[in-house]
Amino acid sequence: MITKDKIDRINELAHKAKEAELTAEELKEQAALRREYIDAFKENLRAQLDNIEFVDEKK
Repeated sequence: MITKDKIDRINELAHKAKEAELTAEELKEQAALRREYIDAFKENLRAQLDNIEFVDEKK
C-alpha cells in the first residue's frame, strides 16, 4: 500500500530532479517508489474492474 508519506517523497524527488541531478541512491529510491505506486494503482484498478456488474434491463 502506498502511503501519503511515500507520495510526498516521490513528489519531493521529482521536484529535486527538475532543479538538479539526483544521486544514484536517490534514483534507485525514486524508481522503487514509482514502481510501488504503479503496482498499487494497478491493483486498485483491477479490484474496481472486478466489482463491475453488468445488468441487462431489457429482459
